[in-house]
Amino acid sequence: MDALVEFKTEDGALVVVEGVDEDAGARMVSRGDGPAQAARTFENALGGVRAAAESALRVFRDGTLRPDSVELEFGVKLSAEAGAVIAKGAAEGHLLVKLSWSPGPADADPEAADRS
Repeated sequence: MDALVEFKTEDGALVVVEGVDEDAGARMVSRGDGPAQAARTFENALGGVRAAAESALRVFRDGTLRPDSVELEFGVKLSAEAGAVIAKGAAEGHLLVKLSWSPGPADADPEAADRS
């Protein structure tokens, strides 16, 4: 089981999550059996994921595709030192993108467009 990591929110609340194992380098350690103390706030840890989502939305809403909605799903793991990490899924990375379009008035009934 991965170690527990304790994050503080900007409001001072504690959030304990199951963190990822960090293979190399310095590690945050806990005193006793408690969770490791994260080096960042919970909000700061998620900042990189937010930036990645904003960047992905810019790509899919650039005017070429014009979807009615864009849905992004990131698998996220939290690390005491690195913060939020986009998790590796079954493939090499985990990012699910769903684009959808609603039919317009002419698209809803193709025969109606022929009658006009």
